[in-house]
Amino acid sequence: MQSWNGTGSLLITCIEFILLINIFIFAEKNKNNYLVMGMISLLMIYQAMEYFMCGLGYDSHYSAFLAFTDISFLPPLGLYFVLSFYNYKSKYLYLVFLPAIAFIFYYSTIINQFDVNACTVFYAIYKYPHGDLYGFFYYVPILITMYFLYRGMRKSGNKKRVQISKILLTAYILISLPVVISFLLAFAGEMTLVHSIVSVMCKFAVILAVALTYFALTNKKSNG
Repeated sequence: MQSWNGTGSLLITCIEFILLINIFIFAEKNKNNYLVMGMISLLMIYQAMEYFMCGLGYDSHYSAFLAFTDISFLPPLGLYFVLSFYNYKSKYLYLVFLPAIAFIFYYSTIINQFDVNACTVFYAIYKYPHGDLYGFFYYVPILITMYFLYRGMRKSGNKKRVQISKILLTAYILISLPVVISFLLAFAGEMTLVHSIVSVMCKFAVILAVALTYFALTNKKSNG
């Protein structure tokens, strides 16, 4: 009997690949657009990795570790992108990547503790060490990013920036909904979504990929 596990990941991989091609062909080549391409690439690679693990059966410790390595850089890159969008300048800006680098370095010493416990058409359930601590450092940059988007939306005098801020903030709110729902379900004793939240949230992140594509296609130096 044919298994459809990982099909959702393959579909989203294709969607994000198409978005990347459109940015590459039609968007202006500038720093912020390159950052957008980096974020969508991280999302696409994660989905491809999940398809390899769930759809093709390459669900080794190392494959799961590589998937986490890839997606760990998305929140800090998103924060870096938003700060760059608002022209925030600091020689310490690159420190936003330090927690992700520290986690990956530590995780690289215990790769055999990574596993794919289950796969479905839509999501995968992983086993990985120190999930609560990892989750804290994963979600904090997302919350900070949302704060800066909200502040930019409220304080910017540039209508284009306000519009983009609203679109990106809405996307971030939507992709965060599974996290909120998972916590509510966890309080009720249902842990399935908590255990699959990394995979589910990355599926919802296709919404962010679409919002970022709109940003890139409309982001030109002449817009100010």
